[in-house]
Amino acid sequence: MLPQDPIILLSYVNTKLRDEYDGLDELCAALDADQEELERRLEGVNYRYSPERNQFI
Repeated sequence: MLPQDPIILLSYVNTKLRDEYDGLDELCAALDADQEELERRLEGVNYRYSPERNQFI
């Protein structure tokens, strides 16, 4: 279950990307998360996924 608060979600996802996953698609598959929904929620607080940096910036 992913955190509901978007700022906590941002921290959680970026930590997982840094420590455990090589990309957003891999993270979403492992956590059974909807990638489009995750990106939409974080875009709502002005963060977008950067594949080059493997994090939301």
